[in-house]
Amino acid sequence: MKIVILDGYTENPGDLSWSGLETFGELTVYDRTPLADETEIIRRIGDAEIVYTNKTPVTRNVLDRCPSIRFIGLLATGYNVVDYRYAREKGIPVTNVPSYGVASVSQFAIALLLEICHHIGHHDQAVHDGKWEQCSDWCFWDYPLIELFDKTIGIIGFGRIGQATGRIAKALGMHVLAFDAVQTDTGKQIAQYTNLDGLLALSDVVTLHCPLFPETEGMINRETIAKMKDGVILINNSRGPLIVEQDLADALHAGKVAAAAVDVVSSEPISGDNPLLSAPRCIITPHISWAPKESRARILTCAMENLKAFLAGTPINVVNS
Repeated sequence: MKIVILDGYTENPGDLSWSGLETFGELTVYDRTPLADETEIIRRIGDAEIVYTNKTPVTRNVLDRCPSIRFIGLLATGYNVVDYRYAREKGIPVTNVPSYGVASVSQFAIALLLEICHHIGHHDQAVHDGKWEQCSDWCFWDYPLIELFDKTIGIIGFGRIGQATGRIAKALGMHVLAFDAVQTDTGKQIAQYTNLDGLLALSDVVTLHCPLFPETEGMINRETIAKMKDGVILINNSRGPLIVEQDLADALHAGKVAAAAVDVVSSEPISGDNPLLSAPRCIITPHISWAPKESRARILTCAMENLKAFLAGTPINVVNS
């Protein structure tokens, strides 16, 4: 059985082992595959029966041109890079890794928020540049510092990651509001559920933890930002297209949004004309919330378990069943 990984480098830049997958068959790992070169994608898949991808698209045409495919595994949670509906028509299960990043992504969301509140990186650099040594006072700060205690955080998307973020925020003494289509008993122990307009109006901090669907694309835009408090802080380490970036940039320039921090953007890697690059008080990190070694190891373990279950005739984590 032939197994191909189309883009393995970000999952495993060398600190993990593919040996678990090698036990299932002949494994070929490509660090990267050109995303726009469908001919090369088809060539690399060839007659492989098992295909793993993270961001390399597996389209209808790829599926038609690679008739040996029996199983597609995502090395991620999101599965929009695969034409999973057409794969279902062809009897090909598409599996994902649903919950590997709960701890790392929620931790990173709060890290982004704390960086906005304290500008730790800036002040560390200022000390190394000699500014404290030259200071006439025993301390200094270049930005207003923000205490989160007793402030309200509104979490849009209150699944596993949203709830984990809520628990951390609650530990910091924040009031937690949540908006989600599904309300759970677990969620009610962490947050007060409300509608979206209510959350936007009452929150000092708004953070996004929802999937990218047609109904969520562009949900943070000129109209929804207008419903937020003046001076709101916005965090997004979920999916870039949830935000209309020009509208957020305009709100940052106008001061409606006091600060924003994003780990994801609409097109990745980021393009030089992205309006957030020139927006004030906007932190941008390069899609690394998911990337601690512990988190990536969980992806690899789950990806192997998905294949093992498929081969045993009891597939799990199938997104197109």
